[in-house]
Amino acid sequence: MVSNVFSSVLPPNWVDVWPSIPYVLAETPEADYGSFVLAGVLLTLVVIYTMSKLGGELSKRLDLPPVLGELVGGVIIGISALHLLVFPETGAAADSVVMSVLQWLGNLDGEAVAHIFASQSEVIEVLAELGVIVLLFEIGLESDLRELTKVGYQAAVVAVVGVAAPFMLGTVGLVMLFHVPVIPAIFAGAALTATSIGITSKVLSELGHLKSTEGQIIVGAAVIDDVLGIIVLAVVASLAKTGEVDLMNVVYLIISASAFLIGSILLGKFFNQSFEAIASKLQTRGALLIPAFTFALVMAFLANVIHLEAILGAFAAGLVLDETDRRKELDQQVMPIADILVPIFFVTVGAKADLSVLNPAVAENRAGLIIASFLIAVAIVGKLVTGWAVFGKPGVNRLAIGIGMIPRGEVGLVFAGIGAASGVLSKPLEAAIIVMVILTTFLAPPLLQWALKGQPATTPEPTLSVK
Repeated sequence: MVSNVFSSVLPPNWVDVWPSIPYVLAETPEADYGSFVLAGVLLTLVVIYTMSKLGGELSKRLDLPPVLGELVGGVIIGISALHLLVFPETGAAADSVVMSVLQWLGNLDGEAVAHIFASQSEVIEVLAELGVIVLLFEIGLESDLRELTKVGYQAAVVAVVGVAAPFMLGTVGLVMLFHVPVIPAIFAGAALTATSIGITSKVLSELGHLKSTEGQIIVGAAVIDDVLGIIVLAVVASLAKTGEVDLMNVVYLIISASAFLIGSILLGKFFNQSFEAIASKLQTRGALLIPAFTFALVMAFLANVIHLEAILGAFAAGLVLDETDRRKELDQQVMPIADILVPIFFVTVGAKADLSVLNPAVAENRAGLIIASFLIAVAIVGKLVTGWAVFGKPGVNRLAIGIGMIPRGEVGLVFAGIGAASGVLSKPLEAAIIVMVILTTFLAPPLLQWALKGQPATTPEPTLSVK
């Protein structure tokens, strides 16, 4: 692990050099750890917001999607560079500059720092999850349910092809070309099926194409793809643990996911009038925003309870409230919340990307890089073909649809993490999956912008947070 920057730029006896500087707390009892957890969170948020804004502004000036700048900003402050934003899955407390600062301020021992590091990381990860929930709620508000249902069949076909093609190509290719055992090959193939709806939808909104035919197909397909990805993950996780598939669990997931999404859409027809009536009777601040946001959180909670992604519930809530007469007013009120929370999500995604696996000078990386080259090709081709699965839509930009399905983002890392934890994936195969996730995540935004260049926007640009 790379030594942390904070200690590397100061002499070994740096504390003794300035004996006049008092410690904030000479001895910190365990009961006072909470104040240092809060301090760590606050300092980390300062770093996140600074880098997200710098990265977003630089990307905008280079005529690139701002979300790409946020991801790159995360890489710079993350485990790959400055070690300002480190998480337990990517490093230890000793690797974190923020923890080194807190340790100095409080004269903390190693056990205290480890405790504070774990708690602070958990808070940041929860805020990041809230960020993507808000993002998908906002995407749901900006999506037109009537237009989305018009491309429903096309989106379903795109999603199925986008899961089946990379899964089959990846699994068979790993077994035939690299002689990878069947279960690890299936796990790696499953990691290729994911699509990060958060990244793609953010780019589409920034480019003003969220409500275009291509945008609606991509968003609809990404939602279905997320559901299919959860089912695929349940299947491969069962294989990893027992060597056989729990069919009842798979059936349960299919039924619960279908019932949830269809039920959410039907709910909109009956819920909107009640929502507007409640909002009109409230007289305090947040009369519209608080009931709407509460509804989004309830839907996210219900999705999470039935073992779906919370973001699917938030997206469904946005679709339901999109039908209200006060949708535009609500959208304007949600934007400041998104401006605060969404950058945390994208910066943390970048911060967790460990680019050290790309270093060919490290012997153990070479086998992974060879396999990664194959996985990247499959990851791109397997999603590009989805654009040519669209039917009944003459003149549609098929290349843009295919590119929009490419980014794996945090979803692909979940597959890699579960596979590594179960012991199914070898180190080279795990590294190959991580490399594939990193490159597809960073390549998709500029490629999507290029594919849509010259095509007139259908929504005001930009409408989403963090420019």
